Amino acid sequence: QVQLVESGGGLVQPGGSLRLSCTSPTSTLSIYHVGWFRQAPGKERIFVSAIRYNGADTYYADSVKGRFTISRDNAKNTAYLQMNNLKPEDTAIYYCTVREDSGSWGDPNQYIYWGQGTQVTVSS
Repeated sequence: QVQLVESGGGLVQPGGSLRLSCTSPTSTLSIYHVGWFRQAPGKERIFVSAIRYNGADTYYADSVKGRFTISRDNAKNTAYLQMNNLKPEDTAIYYCTVREDSGSWGDPNQYIYWGQGTQVTVSS
């Protein structure tokens, strides 16, 4: 069982920035591809971004391209989601997740372990 822990969420004004972190106290993340999903109240969990196990490729939802950047530091066993120019519609719980295979990056069913999530609220 892989335990994932997210941090870095909070309340930020529109146009502001946050950096989310995802780490595992129980497992080595370097063997997994890492994804970020988000879920707003009353809505489905949707894909935000993903990064291959070695950081060689990254993937983004159209709604966050140019504003969000995913990265990882395998030496620190941590993945990140840098979120800039945040908008009210980015408000959601953000989940870190991992998978072993590649492809269909936006399909949550392809991911095997999930964190508890961290709340991001964008509001003035």
